Amino acid sequence: MSTPPWGEEPAEPTPPPPPPPPNPYGHQQQPVSPYQPYGAPPSPYGGYPVPKQTNGLAIASLVVSIVSIAFCCGFPGVAGAIMGHVARKQIREQDQAGDGMALAGIIVGWASFGLAVIGTILFVSLGIWADTTTDCYYDNNGTYVCD
Repeated sequence: MSTPPWGEEPAEPTPPPPPPPPNPYGHQQQPVSPYQPYGAPPSPYGGYPVPKQTNGLAIASLVVSIVSIAFCCGFPGVAGAIMGHVARKQIREQDQAGDGMALAGIIVGWASFGLAVIGTILFVSLGIWADTTTDCYYDNNGTYVCD
């Protein structure tokens, strides 16, 4: 405020502006600032990309395939391999992550199932061979006898 020239009366001060009307929703209104908020300006390249969601069936496929080798002699590996095939289809259709896990589940599942089938065939073959061979033994006199 400036002082008036010599001999003049000071002018009446202007009254302050009226307060804003109350907000009908009950909360107080924030004052609007003409200045930018604190912080760095936005990047011209955008933010970080949102990571893709990993397909749950791909994770389950790998877990079932590994567990089938470790604890179940390989036969449940078929379930892990089939889940891996279904997961890869879902990953392609829904643009998800986890294709490598699904592929690993397929490979480990089919490999464990194949080894279980080969092991079963060998076990049964050994049993049949053992049953069809002649029994040879030493009798009480010490002679070697085959029946």
